[in-house]
Amino acid sequence: MRIGFDNDKYLRMQSEHIRERINKFGGKLYLEFGGKLFDDYHASRVLPGFAPDSKLQMLMQLSDQAEIVMVVSADDIEKNKIRGDLGITYDDDVVRLMDEFHSKGLYVGSVVLTKYTEQRSAVLFQKRLEKLGVKVYHHYLIPGYPTNVTSIISEEGFGKNDYIETSRPLVVVTAPGPGSGKMSTCLSQLYHEHKRGIRAGYAKFETFPIWNLSLDHPVNLAYEAATADLNDINIIDPFHLKAYGITTVNYNRDVEIFPVLSAMFMRIYGESPYASPTDMGVNMVGNCIIDDEACRYASRQEIIRRYYEAVVNAATGKGSQEEVNKIQLLMSQEKISTTDRPTVKPALVRAEATCAPAVAIELADGTIITGKTTALLGASAAALINTLKVLAGIPHENKILSPDAIAPIQELKTKYLKSKNPRLHTDEVLIALSATAANNEDAALALTQLPKLKSCQVHSSVLLSSVDKKTFRKLGCDVTCEPKTN
Repeated sequence: MRIGFDNDKYLRMQSEHIRERINKFGGKLYLEFGGKLFDDYHASRVLPGFAPDSKLQMLMQLSDQAEIVMVVSADDIEKNKIRGDLGITYDDDVVRLMDEFHSKGLYVGSVVLTKYTEQRSAVLFQKRLEKLGVKVYHHYLIPGYPTNVTSIISEEGFGKNDYIETSRPLVVVTAPGPGSGKMSTCLSQLYHEHKRGIRAGYAKFETFPIWNLSLDHPVNLAYEAATADLNDINIIDPFHLKAYGITTVNYNRDVEIFPVLSAMFMRIYGESPYASPTDMGVNMVGNCIIDDEACRYASRQEIIRRYYEAVVNAATGKGSQEEVNKIQLLMSQEKISTTDRPTVKPALVRAEATCAPAVAIELADGTIITGKTTALLGASAAALINTLKVLAGIPHENKILSPDAIAPIQELKTKYLKSKNPRLHTDEVLIALSATAANNEDAALALTQLPKLKSCQVHSSVLLSSVDKKTFRKLGCDVTCEPKTN
């Protein structure tokens, strides 16, 4: 895989730029932190070389200056809202994130419950946090937010919110998911700090869209594909173009809300510190791309992966055809199709030849290995075993799975768990391989190849089972599949 992004340069530039922004406001900055702090795999896929925990590493370089304020909507807690990628509720994710921050030496100062109306679940969550020694503050619904600036910037608006006590120059405001109220929390704090005679600033940190790449750059198009379900788009920042004569890219919602934010700044400070939404950002990602073509290729591949995800979601009732149509337009704009994903054609050709499901896996060097459905193994399990053999240099005809290891698993599935399918899934074949490895050197060697599957590409000719999908993802593979069952 070609590296397209200088991660070390990014860590240096990003932390330095945030320090500069802190100094611009006299030593106090509220930084709205969007996107994922942990495991930002979208960024690492479209910017090869970007470490999934880069943003966390960057914050750790500022750990002596930074404290974190976690924001979560009391409504989301009451509704038991689930974080889709992890399958856990927002309140549980707040606790998880705090534990992660603490383990990295980052200070979490408090949790803010926004849209608070004494919801029962929110009250219980507050008690849970307080038992852990965490400070909890309340922010309330403000009539007319965000357009009624006069009402918002008053004692009946932000003035009703709790003032969050902070002790460090950089206050990172983050949340378990969108719609939690990060921006309103930052602005509320600016109002309260101003009342106390403290001049504090606000900035926004979003990785995408990348403001200093073109609107039609594949990296920015891949972000549109990733957010197709939100029906948002990247647009030229008209305020930046008017103020400076420079074309930059921003998110439509940030552009739409900017006049309101500017009016709020005017009410609080008497002037606005920013001339455009782009001015508010502190993102240095675009300055750290070292191989533009590598990032373009990776982003085109991400668009195709997002297309397959949208098609499968639409077919299974988890998404809409509108999402599919939007990504199809992006693919048309970039002149790419599903066959530009190297694993697609080999999987479909093998499936047609065998008249059964097939799977193709692409290795880091471009080698593609396929697996077919057999009496013992599902296509995913077969492709996985074949790939491990290739990585280990084991001849294809060599058997690395003992029948003595496979038979008990099949008996368990069919006799005791009442499964009609005796074929092994990927997790089961790895268990069988582990059992065989005790007495088989080839099996033991194959098992040691598993780390090499990280970032490999997988495509299935049919819908993957949830077990196979989870196993491939645990191994670090990027997975797609056709939206059909056989």
